[in-house]
Amino acid sequence: MRDQHKGLPLGAGVGFKPQHFNEITLDPGPVDWLEIHAENYMGAGGRPIAQLEALADRFAISVHGVGLSIGGTAALDPAHLARLKHLVGWLKPAQFSEHLAWSTHGAEFLNDLLPLPYTDATLARVCDHINLVQDTLGLKMLLENPSNYLAFADSTWPEQDFLAEIARRTGCGLLLDVNNVFVSAVNMGTSADEYIRAFPLAEVGEIHVGGHEEDSDEHGAPLLIDSHGKAVIDPVWRLTAQTLERAGPKPILVEWDNNVPDWATLRAEAGRAAQLLHWQPA
Repeated sequence: MRDQHKGLPLGAGVGFKPQHFNEITLDPGPVDWLEIHAENYMGAGGRPIAQLEALADRFAISVHGVGLSIGGTAALDPAHLARLKHLVGWLKPAQFSEHLAWSTHGAEFLNDLLPLPYTDATLARVCDHINLVQDTLGLKMLLENPSNYLAFADSTWPEQDFLAEIARRTGCGLLLDVNNVFVSAVNMGTSADEYIRAFPLAEVGEIHVGGHEEDSDEHGAPLLIDSHGKAVIDPVWRLTAQTLERAGPKPILVEWDNNVPDWATLRAEAGRAAQLLHWQPA
């Protein structure tokens, strides 16, 4: 059994896609670590597990969950949590993260990460769920800020304060998705820079960047969709650079989950992330 990784390297990572396996092993370029989605590796064996085992011998691995429904009103699914525990147990990942969102209703799984109101009741429920996850997995998890397309009238906490309080109560870390910040700021008519200034950057253990789609709402106002289906745009890279200036160097992941490009294109995007880290004081 491999030794437990001690955190991600302060470098660039990409989300692993099976079609890139051979090229990653032959020429990783600036890529120092890889992310997988937990739900893709909960099977008993086969090619996905064999590839992951081979990669984990060479790279630090970050496991990113998309199905726990941390913000849901129901109890966490014990079967899903058990599968996740098994994966984390043998893989010994450098990091595990999930979303501040919900995605289940009763026995139904919704193929989306849905928002939740920032209230005292929601705060208590999310903290209970995170404590259960951390106790079950035996490790500190990171919680990711969402992309926002609407605001809840009954929210009583600013999002940054809500996340900071979750981290304070549970001891979890935070995953700062800079593209989500940019998307939310455009959609909500707020300032991405002010959001970053108010974010608890000391709790951040990982940064994500990714691409988004541009659309408009029924009134003609800009509407951005967090699609992970294209290259990162320059304003998001600039916001990431400003974030690093305030927070110091953090591992940066390039997310590209839809319309996945060839390895050379994805590796070049990782190179831009690595360049930003190279420019930051250690």
